[in-house]
Amino acid sequence: MPSPKPTEPEPLSLDEIDRKILAELQEDGRMTNVELARRAGISPPPCLRRVRRLEEAGYIQGYRAQTDGHKLGWQITFFVIVGLESQKQAVLNGFESLVANWPEVRECHMIRGGGDFLLKLVARDAAHENQLTARLTAAGHVAKVQTLQTIRTSRALSGVPMDRLNG
Repeated sequence: MPSPKPTEPEPLSLDEIDRKILAELQEDGRMTNVELARRAGISPPPCLRRVRRLEEAGYIQGYRAQTDGHKLGWQITFFVIVGLESQKQAVLNGFESLVANWPEVRECHMIRGGGDFLLKLVARDAAHENQLTARLTAAGHVAKVQTLQTIRTSRALSGVPMDRLNG
């Protein structure tokens, strides 16, 4: 018997202050609570309570350092459109499980139109990129692999535009 799915917390009703807190943390997740409270226009104790509430409700999923892949030896960023032989749930789940264990796969999106998955990968060099592409091509149930190498990244933002949220 399958275990019950964990229940999602009830969505919060976000007010202007919550949206300001989220916007500020998206820009700088390392700022102190005192600075965040100042920018949000409230005192530190209620600011911290709001941040904890936003974390518990899943609006804030974590805090990460944004690193420079090139300086760390990852010279190539590329995208791959993967087409599978079948869209049966077991095949889709199997593919997602496979690439979840590849550290070079930075993002995996199930897509509609022109393929089944869009992957974002990093490679140390062209030979490494070729190895990854060959591994993907040889993976079970993979029917098509199309690679798209990044020449230049002019914009790479995470999060969402907070000024566009409905209040």
